[in-house]
Amino acid sequence: MTSCEARKEGQMSVRQVLSAPDIERTLRRIGHEIVEATPEVSSLVLLGIPTRGAVLSQRLAEVIADITGEMIAAGTLDVTLYRDDLAGAGHRAPSPTEIPEAGIDDRVVVLVDDVLFSGRTIRAALDGLTALGRPRAVKLAVLVDRGHRELPIRADHVGKNLPSSLAERVGVRLVEVDGVDEVVVEA
Repeated sequence: MTSCEARKEGQMSVRQVLSAPDIERTLRRIGHEIVEATPEVSSLVLLGIPTRGAVLSQRLAEVIADITGEMIAAGTLDVTLYRDDLAGAGHRAPSPTEIPEAGIDDRVVVLVDDVLFSGRTIRAALDGLTALGRPRAVKLAVLVDRGHRELPIRADHVGKNLPSSLAERVGVRLVEVDGVDEVVVEA
């Protein structure tokens, strides 16, 4: 199936917008952008938002290490308890937050997530960061920006801008979690 070919799954139309090679190429580009924006890579800390953002942050850390020859501190930041919609249903169980040993104080923290949508997850991540320390700067890297922001949040590094309808669902599938690398739009 080509990168934009559609398929039917049940009654749902599924269109693949990024394949495994596309995701790999996109992460390499984002890695280069991060290095260009923060040449002092020893000050970088990548914090992935579970579940798929955590996987992407590990992959980005490897890409940046490949580019620079320097290992990058990476961890996870669970935002579940900082969300403003906890009363609603459908939330996953909290995951552990894992901050690199050197912490985040006076570091450039790059939050990494799979899809930027309303901005509420990132707002929760910013609240979570304040409980952990005081970074020099906070940046945001996302694989997909689908629009429909409810808060004034934008990503510094975007893999793919993907205008979408509110009736559509953008699904990021990663080998480590789902057994395949792809980004699909389900209608």
